[in-house]
Amino acid sequence: MVCVAKGIEEATLKTLSAVIADELPAANIAVLSGPSHAEEVSRGLPTTCVVGARDKETAEYLQQQFMSEVFRVYTSPDILGIEVGGSLKNVIALAAGVADGLGYGDNTKAALITRGIHEITRLGTAMGGRVETFYGLSGIGDLIVTCASMHSRNRRAGILIGQGRTMRQAMDEVQMVVEGVYSAKAGLALAKKYQVEMPIITQVNQVLFDGKSAADAVGELMLRDRTGELKFETEFEGASS
Repeated sequence: MVCVAKGIEEATLKTLSAVIADELPAANIAVLSGPSHAEEVSRGLPTTCVVGARDKETAEYLQQQFMSEVFRVYTSPDILGIEVGGSLKNVIALAAGVADGLGYGDNTKAALITRGIHEITRLGTAMGGRVETFYGLSGIGDLIVTCASMHSRNRRAGILIGQGRTMRQAMDEVQMVVEGVYSAKAGLALAKKYQVEMPIITQVNQVLFDGKSAADAVGELMLRDRTGELKFETEFEGASS
């Protein structure tokens, strides 16, 4: 059973492979994910994805089935990490779209993508995923394409919210499922469960469900307490003689 859907079940906070396992306990479950908008795959444009499976034999079998001269497939044992990345990147893409709708520039989007993958990685590794996964195709790869492309339903909905629509108005206008709206609640609940700080996903939830203005949310993100990107190994308290 190969799962190509992306999301987290709101009520249980389970990944979709875990939901499938509950319903089909005898199934050998794998996942296929990555930066692969169907509009481009169907035109034969070069695309890469990753297949996650419990064992190497299954992963390599599926790799062989899906691989072609225009669709390159990598293998991974990290089903959980692949699913977390594929789910939560939609929430960050909503934020990127909101920034576009507000008229912000490339600097803002780069910040959201970069800090967004940090948030996803912190949560994903706390849940048991491997850090390498989040800097691979189903992590930063899928995040980049979803934040940058107008094929992205999440980015388009975010743009409309940034322009002043409500969440419901934006979803009605896009006329397709906007996965990030559903994953946002689950992402915030997981952050609380695993005690992981996720400021972007927190602000997205407040904009979507609490009536907060998008501009105020960006302002709060920019004015959070000062912090470092990396920790200093040594605290310099003064020069020694």
